[in-house]
Amino acid sequence: MIRFSTLLKRATAAIMLGSVVLLSGCHMFGGTKQVPSYTVKGQFDTTIQAYKEGQFLVDGAVLSAIDTGSHFAYLKDQGKLPKTVLLTASDDSKIRKIHLQYMARLQLDYGFRVYYQDKDQLVEINPVDTKARALEDHHEKAPIEDSAPPPQDHTGAGNGY
Repeated sequence: MIRFSTLLKRATAAIMLGSVVLLSGCHMFGGTKQVPSYTVKGQFDTTIQAYKEGQFLVDGAVLSAIDTGSHFAYLKDQGKLPKTVLLTASDDSKIRKIHLQYMARLQLDYGFRVYYQDKDQLVEINPVDTKARALEDHHEKAPIEDSAPPPQDHTGAGNGY
């Protein structure tokens, strides 16, 4: 049987007690970071993902801002307009200011509440602070080419004849 000195026993007990108090203090006062919960998506009526160039992923389809507005107009006509919408980042794009501005416009037009995740906390979009933007298409417009043939030189100065 091994005998330990009384001082060693008391020091070990004090260290263990101190570590238990420290860990319980961290737990009580939020000293540890919590892993974000992705079960939040189930609490919202609709989830939309932000996509490139101000577009959105709605039910797997890439829609412009106007098309997204048309989607919500259709839902309103059918009586299925959501009360809450969650805007999340997609694999291809993060949530940008333009996405927030378009969603603020939709929020004003259709009366639902839009939330997005900003650094592990949910934030509701405030249309006044976000400065809601008018919905527009973001399709690249083709350059306008001059359909008339190039002017011809009829002076004969360049021909050598």
